[in-house]
Amino acid sequence: MAEKQHTSMKWRERMTFDGTTTDGHIVTVDAAAGHGGDGRGPKPIELLLTALAGCTGMDVISVLQKKREPVEGLEVFVEGQRATDHPMIYTDIEIVYRVTGNVNPASLERAIELSRTKYCGVQAMLGKAANITDRYEILPSAQS
Repeated sequence: MAEKQHTSMKWRERMTFDGTTTDGHIVTVDAAAGHGGDGRGPKPIELLLTALAGCTGMDVISVLQKKREPVEGLEVFVEGQRATDHPMIYTDIEIVYRVTGNVNPASLERAIELSRTKYCGVQAMLGKAANITDRYEILPSAQS
């Protein structure tokens, strides 16, 4: 049976909520000052992009490490364009993988493809509503 997970959100004040995950991690979300909040945490919609960056980043680094690629660093930058009408979903999302090290481009492309098509559940879900594109940059080794 698939793993069941949960989150609870407890209202603190104004638009601030504290969320507790299945594993007991706490995340505070809030709205911007102009929308009744105090900016004490990310907006819930922002967490979708954060979840995507984390999910695909874990996949890509895992695959590259299994391939014994000399990865020295990985940064995943995700940018989303939202619809102008409510519910203002993300319509277009771009993922940029910035890898530091003498990594084989073919290995990196394969790792990204596996994340996109097989492993990243967040990308699979968001891809049902948004056009997701990706690209990568390989930065020279800091050792060079």
